[in-house]
Amino acid sequence: METRVAIVGIIVENMDSVGQLNDILHAYAQYIIGRMGLPYRERKVNIISIAMDAPQDVISALTGKIGNLKDVTVKTVYSQVGA
Repeated sequence: METRVAIVGIIVENMDSVGQLNDILHAYAQYIIGRMGLPYRERKVNIISIAMDAPQDVISALTGKIGNLKDVTVKTVYSQVGA
């Protein structure tokens, strides 16, 4: 199956959602290349970027689940590179 390289940007505005977010990311760990999280304490948000290499439907499923979390925003950018 063809995979896509993507960056998933996540902004968490509700710290109560962090546990659920980590559970979702753990379930997709096999597709995650790397993860970087930045706490922005002055604005009370966490900014997370996830680098992935996965089939399009897997990336969409992950971002859909994340997007359903309370006060969590997610956006995805895809590369033109396929495998």
